[in-house]
Amino acid sequence: MKKSELFAKLKDHLQLKNINQVPKIDKVIVSMGIGSLVTRKGHKDFEEFEKNLIRITGQKPVLIRSKKAISNFKLREGMPVMLKVTLRGVRAYDFLDRFAKMVLPRIRDFSGVSKKNFDPKGNLNLGLQNYNIFPELGVDDVNLPMGLQLTIVSTAGTPEASQALLQEIGFIFK
Repeated sequence: MKKSELFAKLKDHLQLKNINQVPKIDKVIVSMGIGSLVTRKGHKDFEEFEKNLIRITGQKPVLIRSKKAISNFKLREGMPVMLKVTLRGVRAYDFLDRFAKMVLPRIRDFSGVSKKNFDPKGNLNLGLQNYNIFPELGVDDVNLPMGLQLTIVSTAGTPEASQALLQEIGFIFK
């Protein structure tokens, strides 16, 4: 569905007067926590995870390092803790379209995204236990099962408006 058609439907659905009032996707942040691999298993090569995130998102991830040491987590300052990709514009809409129509149906026992995942500003946070459900990845591409976090930031001020936007994209809610 084109963005113009999507915005026209949303304008009618939310009963807005101006097309510029329609909520839009600001950015999609896809991140993968790798801190446990460093502390427990001593991994130093994140090339596999980086390549898989490139396949999933089409963009090279940024390696995020810890800002300070936390002894309870066996974490020292400067250790790698996360790989993160920020998608904006057309890439964000394309990713969400693929995610809603191809990835979510592949999750076992999936009955819809919980409405509790919205924050008061209308941003949606999702966590996947395993990222090998993406169709871009083959069976041989995933050696270690890892989780994936997804944050969808929208210009909607309320969870209801954001939910309407994501439903038009193709998300299913409980």
